[in-house]
Amino acid sequence: MPHTQRIPSVAGVLLAAGGGRRLGGRPKALLEHRGRPLVEHAARALRNGGCGPVHVVLGAAADDVRARADLSACAVTVNPLWEEGMGSSLRAGLDALEGSAADAALVLLVDQPGIGAEAVARVRSACLSRTALAAAAYDGVRGHPVLFGADRWADIAAGALGDQGARAYLRAHRDAITLVECSDVAQAYDIDTAEDLTHLE
Repeated sequence: MPHTQRIPSVAGVLLAAGGGRRLGGRPKALLEHRGRPLVEHAARALRNGGCGPVHVVLGAAADDVRARADLSACAVTVNPLWEEGMGSSLRAGLDALEGSAADAALVLLVDQPGIGAEAVARVRSACLSRTALAAAAYDGVRGHPVLFGADRWADIAAGALGDQGARAYLRAHRDAITLVECSDVAQAYDIDTAEDLTHLE
């Protein structure tokens, strides 16, 4: 019998804890897009892009998000330190995967609704081992989602401080990153300010 390569298992990690400080304190997870909260759209993008399980990290207004968004197909982690910034949420998401069978984590941000399942699937396909490091690129510029092989999680978590997330780690390992061009299937805008709300339908 020919030896068949095992397809790596890639978990989705959705960072959805932010309080929307520049949006007047409106949690980004609850912003409406096409009639549903943003957190639902992003979780679906991860699932439809081939990630599983999908872990959602909540923080600001976590109880409201759970009440209003259908996250029944996801594992939910509440980050009590969400006000410290994205780094603490990334740590919480990776911690939740510790000891799981996942070979990699694909990290998506809740405030980028222009990134859907196609971009997720492309970046996911770059996972060839537990040392994988890949990111979507938009006209050659690195963006989200980002894929971290499981062997890298401890180092990434150690450096995930404040609002940095994995930025310092990615800078230090720039040469190891596989960039996956996604500008033809996704748009990398963020919903950060009131002006950005025009992107939502």
